[in-house]
Amino acid sequence: MALEASRIDLSALLKENMIEMDLEGRDKAEIINELVGLIARSGKVKNKKALTAALMERERLGSTAIGNGVAVPHAKIDGVKNTVMAFGRSVHGVDFQSLDGEKTHVFFALISSREAVGAHLKILAKVSHLIKDRFMVSLFKKAKNKKEIVSIISSLEKSSK
Repeated sequence: MALEASRIDLSALLKENMIEMDLEGRDKAEIINELVGLIARSGKVKNKKALTAALMERERLGSTAIGNGVAVPHAKIDGVKNTVMAFGRSVHGVDFQSLDGEKTHVFFALISSREAVGAHLKILAKVSHLIKDRFMVSLFKKAKNKKEIVSIISSLEKSSK
């Protein structure tokens, strides 16, 4: 069943098993590999190599670090039935070639099927809206556990409706 763009609820899309509170990677490739591993463990994407290649190709087009310490690596690939979102946090921060030059600490990875263009763009827009200021990003940086990450997203969504 495809995700309808008009009914996207990020807090329902992001499951606790898709959250990593302490990414260990020290550069873009290592972070991407950790996020791919997280997504692959969910069983929602079978081909880790294709996913890694798609995410790295997207990064070659231009960094997905949008500033304020946040990056949204994303790709559309074959073999994905439902849109998948993962969250990762790097306590030490990583140089993700952000336009503002700051280290990136918060990562929202988004994987969709090639056919889900509308939903993919809508989710990217929603994530960008939720993390547009430093206060919101600081909530993600300070969160103590996975439940708190989901709760922050849920609260932000409710307040923006």
